[in-house]
Amino acid sequence: MSELICLTPDWPAPANIRAAITTRAGGVSCAPYDGLNVASHVGDDLAAVAANRELLARHLSLPEQPVWLTQVHGVEVLRRDGEHISDILKPYDACYSNQPNTVCAVLTADCLPVLFCSRDGTEVVAAHAGWRGLLAGILEATVQQFSCTAADIVAWLGPAIGPQSFEVGDEVRLAFLQSWQQHDAQKIQKCFVAHRNQHWLCDIYALARIQLQAWGVGVVCGGGEDTYHDAARFYSYRREGGTGRMASLIWQVN
Repeated sequence: MSELICLTPDWPAPANIRAAITTRAGGVSCAPYDGLNVASHVGDDLAAVAANRELLARHLSLPEQPVWLTQVHGVEVLRRDGEHISDILKPYDACYSNQPNTVCAVLTADCLPVLFCSRDGTEVVAAHAGWRGLLAGILEATVQQFSCTAADIVAWLGPAIGPQSFEVGDEVRLAFLQSWQQHDAQKIQKCFVAHRNQHWLCDIYALARIQLQAWGVGVVCGGGEDTYHDAARFYSYRREGGTGRMASLIWQVN
């Protein structure tokens, strides 16, 4: 078993905010899930998944195990705010909390994870934004959970499939152009580079920035990774098919 390695966002988060993104390094899962797969829905041995989650909790000194969401590329946000009692068995693609020591997490292997916090460090969200969820409005639904203004939100774009690797059909490009008519069409066009036979290379990072900046999110950091090309660090569903998942986690401490 190799050393467990997590990434830390480079962003201007308050001092009480903790955040991390797992890589595939470390863990006990065997191929094709090697090594730190923390997803229980991908066919990996469940005992290995449980062991990996415990290793991760110890490595990060997590105050609790997160609620591992059932993600469906939708727009529902699980609220863990001490008041709302959500049905955790329902599908969710983001998790919000304004409670200390409550860990929010999402799983990805090419889709875009986005971590959010308020500038005062009292609210956090982890969101899962594949192109379908992005198109449907998961980031807008996430921003709407905050009690602070959008200008007081800091966002970080985690590792996702890069713009040189993410090939989509013309129907995806047209769906964004038709559904995002409130945004600048020229900016959307620039997120798609003609590739071959009515296919396009898509920049999911740029699409996320268009939305976050349009809604006035104060700071948007991150981007620039490519899970498809970096097999040493990241799982990639598009590259491997049956594979593990990384976790993007965020929480606040007292």
